[in-house]
Parts: sequence; structure tokens; C-alpha cells
Amino acid sequence: MRRRHSLPLLATLIPLSLVLSACGGGSAADSGSATSKDGPASGAKVTLNVGDQKGGSESLLRAAGELENLDYQIKWSTFTSGPPLLEAVNAKAVDIGGVGNTPPVFAAAAKSKISVVGATHGSSKGEAILVPKDSSLRTPAELRGKKIAVAQGSSAHFQLIASLRQAGLTPSDVQITLLQPADALAAFNSGKVDAWAVWDPYTSQVVRSGARILTSGEGIVNGLGFQVAAPSALADEAKSKAVADYLQRLQRAQDWVFKHPEEWAKVWSKETGLPYEVAFDAVKRSTGTRVTVAVDDAAVASEQKIADTFTELKLIPGKVVFKDFVDTRFNRDLPPSTTAARSYGKDS
Repeated sequence: MRRRHSLPLLATLIPLSLVLSACGGGSAADSGSATSKDGPASGAKVTLNVGDQKGGSESLLRAAGELENLDYQIKWSTFTSGPPLLEAVNAKAVDIGGVGNTPPVFAAAAKSKISVVGATHGSSKGEAILVPKDSSLRTPAELRGKKIAVAQGSSAHFQLIASLRQAGLTPSDVQITLLQPADALAAFNSGKVDAWAVWDPYTSQVVRSGARILTSGEGIVNGLGFQVAAPSALADEAKSKAVADYLQRLQRAQDWVFKHPEEWAKVWSKETGLPYEVAFDAVKRSTGTRVTVAVDDAAVASEQKIADTFTELKLIPGKVVFKDFVDTRFNRDLPPSTTAARSYGKDS
């Protein structure tokens, strides 16, 4: 693993070198975004600019041996989270990158130039509302009137809303405090908020430190993650070919992780600075459960429900037609097992 520039996050619990896979806000520039390259040393006619998150696609592909024998170059740019990554896609600074289920909805609402081209599906147990170990809260219904930290536009943002709805509450019944993870952790540890809605591996890290999971997104949210590309890159024949190859490599790498959870946890621990026990917890709870799936009608319909929820709550402007931001051309390259009909959760 090559070393990256240190990124200042979660000093109280997580090492300064760590930027965790995330779906929240913030900007790459704010967090010291780093870049690196893979592929032929020279002579490559195509460079695929890939947006990534620490311990994300690059680490996964490298661990699975899927960065070998590339006939194009990959230039990696590291972001702290999904929303700034999609801002880079919209600006054509990034050709493709992976995010959670909610950032594409916010990007679509902003009329960003994005195309969802790939998807994975896994457990949502790592999407959780956490409370301190000594909290008196035992059920989501008891969150009424309480202060909850969450990153705006993140997958945790929707998981919070869906969990409140299942408990018979609305966002107006609680005090939602929009905080990025580093600030949210500080607020959580100091008692300035009563709960924190977040994702793995933050969930596994904080639970290992004694916090409790009040409720998770399992059975509530869709568990989808997406690869999102710039339409300009897809319009370029050579880059589109590189995107197709990149997606196939990701699919093979994800299959490798699914079959080798302990080995992946060791790599992920080394890459991110997480203790092995925390990394393995997160792999078992969420990242090790992911499989590649088609961007099909069921996935689009599930995302449309998320978009409609945020529109109804006036958290995004106007109506989003999610299918208008989807490009299904790469579904044809998937093996039959990934294109089987699926269901994506009760509320999403």
C-alpha cells in the first residue's frame, strides 16, 4: 500500500491518517485530497480519472489483484465523501467514482451532469443511529425532542428519516443537527447531541468504544451503492471502454472480498489505520456483504422513493426523475447472477 497525505479526521478515536468511506458532505480540498496513478508507466492513450474514498475502490482493486495488466492509466483522487466526489464528476474533474445511495439524489436535484452506471447491494446494518452507552434511550420512538447529528445528503441522512418514520416520527419531531463526521463525533463524545446517524466503519469504531446501536437501516433502507460517471467521459469512446473494463474489475474484486473477508479486513486495516478488530467488524456488518447488481428498474424505483421523500420534506428543490440520471449500457456486461430480480427494502 502506498502512503497518502494525512487527512485530519476523528482525532479522538480514529488516527489522523484515516479518511473513512463516507457518504456525507465536506470537500476534498478541505480534507487534503491526495492523488496517485496506476496503469502503464508510459504509452497509455487513455487516462481514467477515478474519484475514491480512503480504503475504497483503489484498496479493493489492489487487494484483489485487479490493478494489473491495465491498458489505460487510472489517476486516483481521494475524497472524504460522496457529495464532493459528485461535484468533481459534474465539473468533469473526475470521470467516475463510487458513492452511497443518497448523494446521487442530491446531485440530480442540483441538475448535476452525472450518470449512474453501476451498482452494488449489501447489508444496511452499518447504517445506524448510535447513542452513548449510558444513554437512557432504548427505542427510536424515544428520540422525540432529542438532538441528532447527521451529515447532510449522506446515506445516513435518509436512514435517519426512514427510521424516524418507522417509529411514527417526522424530522420536525427531533432536532437534526447537520454535522460532518469529525464534528459529529466530537459533539457525540461531549454530549452535545443525544444520538448520531452514521455509516460503517464509523459505526463499528464507535460501537467498539462502548456506544450502542439504537437502530440500524437493515430492512429500512435499500443498501445500494453506485458508480457514477461523467456523461462527457461516456461520450468518449476510449474512456467509455475504460469505464466498462473498470466496472468489470470492480465486480470481480467485490466477489473476491465476499469470499475473503478476513484477508480484506487485514488490507483495509493497514490502508486506513483502523484496528483490525474494527475493520473486521465493519466487513462482517456491511462492506463484506456487498455484491454487484444491475442498475435495473427495481434499483431506480428504490432510489426514486428516496428522491420523493427528500422532495416531500423540502430538503431538495422540486421533483427528481431518477431514471433520467441513469445509463444502463453497462448492465449487458454483467454475469447473469447479478441481473436477477431483487427487492430493495420496505421504505426505499
